[in-house]
Amino acid sequence: MLVKASNPDDQVFVVNFNDEYYLDQEFTPDIKKLQGALEHVEARGGTALYDAIVASADYLTHSKLQRKALFVVTDGEDDASQETLEQAIHKLQQENGPVVYAIGLLGEEKSRKAKRALELISERTGGISFFPPTLDQVDEISRSIARDIRNQYTITYAPSTPKTVAGYRTIHVDAHARPYKKLTVRTRTGYYPGQEQQGAGGVN
Repeated sequence: MLVKASNPDDQVFVVNFNDEYYLDQEFTPDIKKLQGALEHVEARGGTALYDAIVASADYLTHSKLQRKALFVVTDGEDDASQETLEQAIHKLQQENGPVVYAIGLLGEEKSRKAKRALELISERTGGISFFPPTLDQVDEISRSIARDIRNQYTITYAPSTPKTVAGYRTIHVDAHARPYKKLTVRTRTGYYPGQEQQGAGGVN
């Protein structure tokens, strides 16, 4: 549903993961190919969520796309990754890293820790996480994510600290619009310097 609701020129890839991750479909705008890749998804074995996120972020860095987003769907807590949650977030917070939207189809037993992990990943990158109680809500959430991606603003700025100075750079954005009061801004919390910086997020 997310692909159908997105721009027809968007380039999309599919990574499937259980106790390992697999690139099932390289970048393509072809909906039929993407649907075919999604049909290969199997809910079995462990959950190498963080490994899949890091691999997907690496794959995105080799693309020439200006705006990047990851749409993550999982039904459980990570229990098979070599990467940690902190390492996955660090990778996503590299310059020009993707915005992450997450859907957690979580049971009661593992929901607390898994939910917090998805919330951290999405919040730190300027995205949103959703936790629908049933599969019936996934299509509407996917449409909402597609709308959010289409309606993002991109803000470019020149940092005062030279790129030769290593370390995490925080980002804070305030927005106002008459006759409204202060707007709610959703953007990445910061980045690790590399190339020219662009911060993307949504404004509600």
